[in-house]
Amino acid sequence: MKQIKEEDEFYSAIAAKKPTVALFKTTWCPDCHYIDPFMPEVMKKYEDRLSFIQLDRDDFPELCTQLNILGIPSFIVFAEGKELTRFVSKLRKTREEIEGFLEKSAVVAETLAGMKE
Repeated sequence: MKQIKEEDEFYSAIAAKKPTVALFKTTWCPDCHYIDPFMPEVMKKYEDRLSFIQLDRDDFPELCTQLNILGIPSFIVFAEGKELTRFVSKLRKTREEIEGFLEKSAVVAETLAGMKE
């Protein structure tokens, strides 16, 4: 997963045609560390349909305020610079919930792409 260090990198990544999952985390968040062991497998499962980036919420306070990121970890899927779906809550996220969200997001992106053609 690409670690975003600059806001310009974020905007460049989410501008891609392929849907991009932006994962907002922090180093001090136990719920963020909870997902670490299984996220590589989850990303591999969706790598043909989704790209993944990660941002440390503490490094981007203005962006997180603008995007209304309150709970972490939070997932927002973008395509061509537009938000498609989000999974933002203050609750711990399970692998099943994350995979369900990613599947729904991939379907939404594919449906929208099909409508443009």
